[in-house]
Amino acid sequence: MSADLDRPALVAGIPTPTGVTTFLDVGANVDCDAERLVEFAIMGEAYHRAVHKVAKPRVGVLNVGSEDMKGHGEVREAHRVLREGGLDLDYRGFVEGDDITKGVVDVVVTDGFTGNVALKAMEGVARFVGSELKSSLTSSPLATAGALVAQGALKKFRDRLSPPGAAPLLGLNGIVLKCHGGAGPRDVAEALRVAADLAQSDFAAEIERNMTRLPAALAEASPDPASDGAS
Repeated sequence: MSADLDRPALVAGIPTPTGVTTFLDVGANVDCDAERLVEFAIMGEAYHRAVHKVAKPRVGVLNVGSEDMKGHGEVREAHRVLREGGLDLDYRGFVEGDDITKGVVDVVVTDGFTGNVALKAMEGVARFVGSELKSSLTSSPLATAGALVAQGALKKFRDRLSPPGAAPLLGLNGIVLKCHGGAGPRDVAEALRVAADLAQSDFAAEIERNMTRLPAALAEASPDPASDGAS
């Protein structure tokens, strides 16, 4: 892995109607400047291609709106570098919070504070929906009978909304996946599959190639004419 990478990023896979959104950072770095956000985009794009087999992942930066003038200075600067810096990425611009689960892009980049809050909010909503669904399906004998008929589909629904048991930590000199305390055998097996996919891919070399372009990309991006962020 490139020695020029300043900090690692923690990744979450968010289910969408068409697959999975790679979402980073979700907690490793509370404060991130523009260069760190661009590094996360480079790492997330290479990771998504290696694990989810997408030839040219679409990349977006999480913001409070899609317009160029939205957001604070670091987010706008990262946006300019990704758009104008000549990096080998399919950058699609700003995305909003509800775009994460829509599959609008394949990779969503943010700082660790925002990413962790967003991830925990999504997990909370998933638990609430699951709890309410279970309550409804056990509210009467007829509802319970219907649940038994639909148990295969309900299990698929539960598995789709279940958070992954391991989160990759990108940017280290090696392949690292962090498992949570409640991880079971299936979660560990999935972590091993992801680690094998990364080990067999050109993941590290792809990151290195774009990292060598980053200093020039930072220099090429035009300065921000706005003196303060707007939301």
